[in-house]
Amino acid sequence: MRQHTKPSKIRMKHDDLPAVIARKLAPSGSARAGSLLRALREACITMLSAIATLLITMLIAPGIGAGVLAVVLCISLSRSHLDRDRRGRIEAAIALPLVGLVAVGIGSLLQHSRWLGAVVFVAGMFVSIWLRRFGPMAGRAGSLIALPFVVLLTTPYIPAAPGGAIPALIAPIVVALLALLWVSSLHALAERIGFLPTRPVRENAPPAPRGESLLRPIASTRMAIQMAVALTVSFIVGYVWFADHWAWIVLTAFIVSSGNRGRLDVVYKSVLRVLGAAAGTFLALALSNNFGSHDTTTVVLILVAVFLGLWLRPLGYAWWALFVTLALALLQGFVGASTASILGLRMEEILIGAVIGVAASWFVLPVRSSAVLRRRIADALACLSDALDPANPLRAPELFIAALDAVEQLAPAFRASRLLTKHFRRLQPADWVDALLACRDPAIALIEKKATPVGARRAVGAARKSLREPTEILPALRDLYGSLTACAALDADPASTQPTQD
Repeated sequence: MRQHTKPSKIRMKHDDLPAVIARKLAPSGSARAGSLLRALREACITMLSAIATLLITMLIAPGIGAGVLAVVLCISLSRSHLDRDRRGRIEAAIALPLVGLVAVGIGSLLQHSRWLGAVVFVAGMFVSIWLRRFGPMAGRAGSLIALPFVVLLTTPYIPAAPGGAIPALIAPIVVALLALLWVSSLHALAERIGFLPTRPVRENAPPAPRGESLLRPIASTRMAIQMAVALTVSFIVGYVWFADHWAWIVLTAFIVSSGNRGRLDVVYKSVLRVLGAAAGTFLALALSNNFGSHDTTTVVLILVAVFLGLWLRPLGYAWWALFVTLALALLQGFVGASTASILGLRMEEILIGAVIGVAASWFVLPVRSSAVLRRRIADALACLSDALDPANPLRAPELFIAALDAVEQLAPAFRASRLLTKHFRRLQPADWVDALLACRDPAIALIEKKATPVGARRAVGAARKSLREPTEILPALRDLYGSLTACAALDADPASTQPTQD
């Protein structure tokens, strides 16, 4: 007597898979509400940290510049998650004071020796991205190097106000350490009481070395060159034609080019940046007309805008662009600039910066978004293969989930492209993303039960091989979803396996 299964109970027709996957990925109200709730909690802790740091900063180093630096450092540290483990806190304790000093120093350099400051800025950003080629540790160092330049773009250079309790030279160091103290303490407290989930510390293996040539450098080098070109052009255009308002061009070119995931991603972000910035600018104009230039009211509005941007960012980058632009536009009132008087000029600069960023990514050693997507799908399938390997004693879903999250980061741009090109383009990489993301639940169910079904492992292998030919990727991923679903159903329902006699 042998055990046979009745596949009719668990298998589905191949033609039904697209509809099943579409239903599975359709955003439910509960899922969206859960995502917004998590983002709301994170935004609350970040803003509490920023407000606490800001209040103490105003007592010991009064002045707009120090206050803005305090808020920006809290936001940057919260998003970096360096405060979540001992090693990260040590790195942050060393790096953040340097970040504050470098931001103030380069800001002063850009104020008094513009072209030299621009050269230092471009070189620093190039190195921070180029270091990613040497693995996760170097990439983390690159992120720390980039932080003062990011702070500088979002923090206007405002000289320290006289009369502070501490010397102006060490004020950035004290502000940085205060930011680290409050962010670390409040995040630790939130995790301890269950307000925020505990983030497991993962050590990622270094990427496998890939071939590089002078004519076709690896992706990180190409992205570093693209960023350098975009920033160089934006500085030149800003300095020559826009005098004192050059920062908006550079900021937009930087935002559009940062985190470059290929040409399509850059175009998508540039559109969202322009739309969000336009809405934010007009909203700032309306608020300034209604509330005037009262300092206390403006500070409250800026903090509310930052909070809303942090909270609503999971819904789309346009929300973040809208509220950050609103906050920066309101901040102009502290440095004597009228929102109404520079409205048209600001929109013109944002458009120019977006065009520069897109042009650099499109024509300077371009990175194809589909190639980035295939690489991330390959990484996710490799993690899934390891998690289903019976020879692997440490089978866990965390690495697979992280790899899926990396794939999901690319989804919005590809889905927008599919919406615009579905009538005349048959091959849609967005379908690859949907098919792979649909595998999340059945794959995790198998991994958590330590199951290693042969059929699922074969389907993973077939999906990995299909990445060599784009036309074969979607059928292979759909087959993988069907196999994982069938195996998970068998494992969950023992009654589906019934004894029969030969």
